[in-house]
Amino acid sequence: MKNLIIASTSTVYGSDYLEYLRPEVSKLFQNSNEIVFVPYAQPSGMSFDDYSALAKKAFNKIDIELKGLHQFDNPIKALKSAKGIFVGGGNTFLLVNSLYKLNLMAVLKLVIENGTPYLGTSAGSNICGLTMQTTNDMPIIYPPSFATLGVIPFNINPHYLDADLNSKHKGETRETRIKEFHHFNITPVLGLREGSWLKVKDKNILLKGALPARWFLPNNMPIELQTETNLSTLI
Repeated sequence: MKNLIIASTSTVYGSDYLEYLRPEVSKLFQNSNEIVFVPYAQPSGMSFDDYSALAKKAFNKIDIELKGLHQFDNPIKALKSAKGIFVGGGNTFLLVNSLYKLNLMAVLKLVIENGTPYLGTSAGSNICGLTMQTTNDMPIIYPPSFATLGVIPFNINPHYLDADLNSKHKGETRETRIKEFHHFNITPVLGLREGSWLKVKDKNILLKGALPARWFLPNNMPIELQTETNLSTLI
């Protein structure tokens, strides 16, 4: 049975890393005294060691040991035997490229579908969808495929921002970008605002957090989904 938290971000304004999610993370990993952290998205070019140290500090507060996947001699074996997995944010292109390069994408999908608890934030949330094509990240590297885990039957746009009608900026909005995606693709897209997350239990996908999310389908007006909406009923 799948057991995931898919969060728009690791950090909300005015709080420490993962602080706003701490109660949910504690429940997710309640039977896991140690977890494996996947640092490959490397936000701001941060090293694997420094990124793992940041995550480790957050998990120490809930008495869970954390070890970076890069520290294992056999990362495939490490994922298969992990009691819990956390994939952090950063650049989705870099994350996806690394997972394919190390032959980990299919392994990660398998262990998630077999019930290993999974936490994803930002890029780690992007890869839960069918493809990474609705990421906000710059294409700094070219992965062999845009296909990702597909453990939920739609795509995520994390850090979703509403248009500011008073702004002098005239560039494309997130809604415009998602409409561009739907000009060529039929995959539904969830715009996940900061501080919101999905709680996935097997086939149930529940929207959590203080803010509504935005649901996009091709050739349809976006729909505002309120907290506690079960997205599995929309598919």
